[in-house]
Amino acid sequence: MWVFGYGSLVWKVDFPYEEKILGYVKGYDRRFYQFSTDHRGTPANPGRVVTLIPGNDSSKVYGIAYKIKKSDIETVLNHLDFREKGGYERKTVIFYPKDKELEPFEMTIYLASHNNCNYAGPANIDAIAEQVMNSVGPSGPNIDYVCNLATAMRKLFPNVEDYHLFNLEEKVLNLLDESKSK
Repeated sequence: MWVFGYGSLVWKVDFPYEEKILGYVKGYDRRFYQFSTDHRGTPANPGRVVTLIPGNDSSKVYGIAYKIKKSDIETVLNHLDFREKGGYERKTVIFYPKDKELEPFEMTIYLASHNNCNYAGPANIDAIAEQVMNSVGPSGPNIDYVCNLATAMRKLFPNVEDYHLFNLEEKVLNLLDESKSK
């Protein structure tokens, strides 16, 4: 079994795996359209984390596929089901490895449906940045989530432009600089 990491699973893998492959899924866009009330925010002050939304035929979301050993599948799925309990559901998609010598294959991803209670939906990027700046949860500041993901994506996929992620990171860092200079 393979699991796709496109958010915190890119930089914070907390389960056993036997192999990882860089690549992408097609037909989706990565967006900060999901509230986090259990990790990067609270019910009273939710943070923003990523989910995948339907894109167009040329849309690609880059990330990491993790191969789970057969003996670990049940434990890892139970762990991820709990970790992603804030509105995410499992779905099977086709993964396209960055290494063109490898064939595409099916894998599991966690997506937030539009009808879950934590779905935040689209918002002005400045409003999202403001929310990220002011949100902290049991897993730490929402700022860390945005910056760690952006840093990891640049390192793993240096030639891939993720406009939404990198634009949000820039706005969050600008707000952080402004708050430090006050």
